[in-house]
Amino acid sequence: MKKIVMGYITDSKIPISEDKKFFKIANKMNVELLPFNISSEIVQKEIEEKAKKCDIIFNDSGFILAEEIVKTLEILGKKVTEPSKIYEFPEDKWLFFIQCAKNNIPTPITILLSLDLNSVKNQLNNFNHWPVVLKRVNGERGEFVEKANNMNEAIRIIKHFWKKGNERLPIIAQEFIDSDSYRVTVIDGKIIQTALKKKVGWKATGCYAQKFRHFKVDDDLKNIVEKLVKITKINVCGIDLVKKDSKWLALEINAEPSLKMFDCEHDKLIECVIKSLKKQVY
Repeated sequence: MKKIVMGYITDSKIPISEDKKFFKIANKMNVELLPFNISSEIVQKEIEEKAKKCDIIFNDSGFILAEEIVKTLEILGKKVTEPSKIYEFPEDKWLFFIQCAKNNIPTPITILLSLDLNSVKNQLNNFNHWPVVLKRVNGERGEFVEKANNMNEAIRIIKHFWKKGNERLPIIAQEFIDSDSYRVTVIDGKIIQTALKKKVGWKATGCYAQKFRHFKVDDDLKNIVEKLVKITKINVCGIDLVKKDSKWLALEINAEPSLKMFDCEHDKLIECVIKSLKKQVY
């Protein structure tokens, strides 16, 4: 059987354990891995030449620059997992909320804020959920996500977001749920791993959690996961949820999820990803 050539988008300046494991396991599975390293100098001709050799390409970077590389490769006629369309939805936090509402998937109560501060004040007064979580509609690794306990804090945070981002990008306001974070890793529609992320501060994303353990999947959670996979069509994803009064609420879904929540399962998840990519080639 012909050896599959798989492109691998990474942002590591030097090979980290994730990269080394991917190369080692890919080789064992008769797959040649061809790196596209976005941390080094990006040369158009080099990208084009590498792309010609690839049967499929996997994006293992969550950085914004990777989006441009994914789109570039798609223009060159290459299939990339995940495709660039996910950057419009579902990784847009407001569109994610709207799609969940349309498909009866429970989420925290959420509103889209105006770009006018006087209107924002009226919206937050009417929303009346304090503390409130403010999030830019796009962001990575917990960036542009803050909690406000009152109106003054909310306005200060919104101004900071706009100043830091150099433009007034849309922001959502979301009810604050005092909960640990529950991560479900899904590959090809199947739940491969669960991770309860115990929070240290009020944030409980992977960037801030320090302890992980498995948790049981019940029928309600299975139903939410099945619906999300169906509407987002993401092959490899991480779904973050919280609990309110023992009920599951979907928080967000991400492509390029971390595969190393548990060291003992790291290899297994990489193998599942490579198997998924091989199936897409054949």
